Amino acid sequence: MLYPWQLADWQRIGTELTRLPNAWLFTGMAGSGKLEFAEHLAQALLCDSPQSDHSACGQCESCRWFASGSHPDFRRLTPIVESEEEGKEGKPTRKLALIKIEAVREIIEFLQLSSHRHGQRVVLVEPAESLNLASANALLKVLEEPPPDVIFLLVAHSPQRLLPTIKSRCRQYPLARPSHEVALAWLKSQGVARAEIELAHNGGAPLFNHDPALTAVRDQFVAALAAPMLTSMLNMAELVDKHKLPLSVPLDWLAKWLHDLAGLSLARRLRYYPEHADALSSLARRAKLPALMHCQSEVTRLVPFGQHTLNVRLQLEALLMDYLKVLT
Repeated sequence: MLYPWQLADWQRIGTELTRLPNAWLFTGMAGSGKLEFAEHLAQALLCDSPQSDHSACGQCESCRWFASGSHPDFRRLTPIVESEEEGKEGKPTRKLALIKIEAVREIIEFLQLSSHRHGQRVVLVEPAESLNLASANALLKVLEEPPPDVIFLLVAHSPQRLLPTIKSRCRQYPLARPSHEVALAWLKSQGVARAEIELAHNGGAPLFNHDPALTAVRDQFVAALAAPMLTSMLNMAELVDKHKLPLSVPLDWLAKWLHDLAGLSLARRLRYYPEHADALSSLARRAKLPALMHCQSEVTRLVPFGQHTLNVRLQLEALLMDYLKVLT
């Protein structure tokens, strides 16, 4: 499927279908539908009877196979999230989701076979930056000497994490950022409550998981940041712990709040919490910039551990104490 803000990108890529590359690399802001765009292209490349705008017909046998996830000439290379295992002292450990070399080897074996329908074969890699070093090097060898009639579609949310050699083997295709007006109109058409507030909180990205229960917790958390006191900070750490949220969730809320606080202090700009503009403006006037920078650094330091089984409450309490020091 295509979203309204992707129509111009689709028209543009239609002019390139007569000179297909061995690999495309789709980049763009998170939450803008890069994966859906790549899937739309994959189905179109495999379709028996493409439409005049190059989209898949949705009716042929190839399209029916693709829709059911069983197309014999299509493969998807994505991270495998391993189940939790017990580590030292019987505590569960979580492993990062990575595309491992075994998965790439399976793709290589698939590419050594002939096409089932004597046409294109398509491999979708998403997110491409989840390739570890071994799997990235294995994929690079295929990209350097690709089999005939094979197209790789790579989707990267953080392309800077890709090997430069992989990027150099792809035709890079940055997707346009959705305009505020189009994104807001689409959210309202989907019945998203408080669409303008949610769009701002997600940095202008219209695709996000809208969980009303989680939004209610976020509202309480942000309200405490707007009127910071020791008791309210401790209560928010307890609230997050009570709901068993991973550390990544309050880290995201706090990081965006600090971003707006710094933006108002340094450039009079607000991005994520426009509904709290008055409170942020008041806090920005008393914020100590060195302490603010330190607090932001601590948030950044903990980002890699956002899904780890650290004691979330203790980590969050320490961060919120740093936040109080920004304003006292």
